[in-house]
Amino acid sequence: MRVILQKDVKGSGKKGDIVNVADGYARNFLLKNGLAILADSKGTSENASQKQADAYHKEQERLKAVALGEKISGKTIVLKVKCGENGKLFGAVTAKEIADAINNSLSVELDKHQILLDGAIKVVGTKEISVKLHPTVTVKFTLVVEV
Repeated sequence: MRVILQKDVKGSGKKGDIVNVADGYARNFLLKNGLAILADSKGTSENASQKQADAYHKEQERLKAVALGEKISGKTIVLKVKCGENGKLFGAVTAKEIADAINNSLSVELDKHQILLDGAIKVVGTKEISVKLHPTVTVKFTLVVEV
């Protein structure tokens, strides 16, 4: 029996896939639990429209990330910290502190998990930081750590 999966099913396929399964498995498990629908003309047209809607929403997400990237890209963010002698910081500058500084200075919503740090920032100075806004959109800005 041909069915269209509504959710990921281990051993059968991913959401939106049209698969051939045993009749009993389809009737007694997949259809009964709402994991699949029949792959008739109505089901296939719904599946096609759902795929188009998903593609549209993913593209809108990407465009929103590109617009946010244009706000952040190439900017210089100044972060004031406490430090001891020789310019060595007490602790390290964290991704959360960087995200908060960007959010406050540029009025954007950025999560600490989007900040890509090469390593801990433990000294005063200038560093180029990357921000991953979307799987296909990564931008860079300059972080100035000063006393």
